[in-house]
Amino acid sequence: MYQQLDSDTICAISTPSGVGGIAIIRVSGPEAFNIVDTIWRGRKLSEVTSHTAHLGDIIDPENEEEPLDTAVATVFRAPRSFTGENVVEISVHGSKWIQRELLNLLIRRGCRMAEAGEFTRRAFANGRLDLAQAEAVADVIAASSRSAHRLAASQMRGDFSKHISELRDQLIEIASLLELELDFSEEDVEFASRQHLKNLAEQLLTRISSLVSSFSTGSALKEGVPVAIIGEPNAGKSTLLNLLLNDNRAIVSDIPGTTRDTIEDTMEIDGVLYRFIDTAGIRETADAVENLGIERSYTAISKARIVIWLVTPDMPQERFQTFRKSIAAHLPEGSNLIVAVNKIDTLHSSVCNRPINLVNGDSVGIDSTDDAMKDEKHVNENFTTKTFGVSSMNPSFALFTESTSTTDTPLLYISASTGLNISSLLKQLHRYSGADESGNADLIVTNARHYEALTHAKLSLIRVIDGINTGLSGDFIAQDLRETIHHLSSITGTITTDDLLKTIFERFCIGK
Repeated sequence: MYQQLDSDTICAISTPSGVGGIAIIRVSGPEAFNIVDTIWRGRKLSEVTSHTAHLGDIIDPENEEEPLDTAVATVFRAPRSFTGENVVEISVHGSKWIQRELLNLLIRRGCRMAEAGEFTRRAFANGRLDLAQAEAVADVIAASSRSAHRLAASQMRGDFSKHISELRDQLIEIASLLELELDFSEEDVEFASRQHLKNLAEQLLTRISSLVSSFSTGSALKEGVPVAIIGEPNAGKSTLLNLLLNDNRAIVSDIPGTTRDTIEDTMEIDGVLYRFIDTAGIRETADAVENLGIERSYTAISKARIVIWLVTPDMPQERFQTFRKSIAAHLPEGSNLIVAVNKIDTLHSSVCNRPINLVNGDSVGIDSTDDAMKDEKHVNENFTTKTFGVSSMNPSFALFTESTSTTDTPLLYISASTGLNISSLLKQLHRYSGADESGNADLIVTNARHYEALTHAKLSLIRVIDGINTGLSGDFIAQDLRETIHHLSSITGTITTDDLLKTIFERFCIGK
C-alpha cells in the first residue's frame, strides 16, 4: 500500500547528486525545527521568524568539539512552505562526505529518508498544489528550452488547472439541472430545455477538443520538435545538420550514399528545442544496407512535425515528381513541409541562366551574378518572386495537386555550406514549431496523463450530446456527464487513487 501522509519528519538532499559548491538538505515535518536544533550551533531555529536564514555550525552531539560544517539554515513555518509543513533547508558545502554525514545525523536524531517525490506529494496532500501543479514541478526541473519552461511554469502556477476547473464547474452546473429533474421526475418538471443543455455541452466539447488537439504541439515543445531533413544523396543534408547544430556531427562527403542511417541530435534555437534528424539519401538502389537506411528515412518522415526537403537546382523534373509522391505517402497529418533549394552558392554566371525545372514542367531562369549570389538580401528579394508552377510573386508552390485542397509549402533558397539565407529557414522552423502558441500556455496540454483524461472526457461528452439528440432519458445523460466530470477531476486531483499518486510521484527525484 502506498504510504499516505503521516507524522514522520523526512529529510533528503534536494540538489543534484555529486560534488558542487553548495548542497541543500531539506527537512520537512512536525519535528523539523526540534530535530535540526539538536545538531545546530547558532540561534535556536524553533524560535526564529519564518522565511529567515541563519548562519551556524552543524555539530554531532557526540562530538561537539569538531563541527561537521559551517552552514546556513533557512526556516519556513507551516503552512507557508513548499510542503505546507515546518521546513528547514540546510545549505552546506557540496562535499559528498558532508552531505552523507549530515543525513546520517538527521536520521539518528529522528528523521527518516524521504521517498521519491514525497516533498511534492505532501505539498499536494496539504493543499499547496493540485495534482497538475505537482506534476509541473518535475516538468520545470526537466525543461531544456524556453518554450518548455514557459509551459511548465504556467502549469505550476495553476493556469492550466484554473482552465480545467472552469470546464468542470460548467459541467457540474449542467449535471445539477439534470439531477434536479431526476429528483422531481414524478412531477414531470424540466429545469432546462434539452436544446439549452445541448448548446452548453457543444460549447464545452469545442473547448475540450481544442485541448486534446493541442497535445501534439505541447509534447513537441516539451520533448523537442522532431525535424526530419530529407532529400536525394548529396543534396546537402549532413552539411545542413552540421550547420544547424554548429558541430561536425555528420560525415560530409561528395560520395553519394555516405549517410546510411539516421543521425539525431538536439539544439535549442530561439527558445525552442529541436530534434534534428539527418536521414539517408532517398533514391533507387540495389544496395541492401542503403535500402535499410532509406526505409528509416521514410520512418523519420512519418514521425516528424517538420520535414525539410532539400533539393538542388539541377534536379530533373521526373525525379522531383517521383520524390514528391513518396513524401506525400509518408507525411503525417498535421506535419509541416519546407522545401529548400540548396547549393545556390554554386550557381555562377556560366550556369545561372539555365532553367530550374521544379514543378509541372515550368522553367525559371535565374539571372544573377557571382557576387549577388552571396548576398542574402538579393536572394530574398529575387528568388522568392520567381514562378514555380503557381502564380507570380508567390513564395510557395502547390505540392499535392492530387489532393482536393491545395497545400502551399514554403520554398526557400539556401546554401548549407555558406549559411546563406539560413535565417529564413530558422524563421520558418520557429513558425511551424508551435512556440508562438505557448503564449496561451493554459490552453496547451503537455502531459500524457492529462491528454488521456481529456480524450475520455471528450468521448463521454459526445455521448451526452448524442443522448440529448436521441431523446435519451435524463438519468442516462446524467451518468455520462458524471463520467466527464470524473475525468476532468482526475487531472487536478479532485479525484485520485493511491495507485495514481504512486505512479506520478515515483517519477520525481528523492529531494523533490
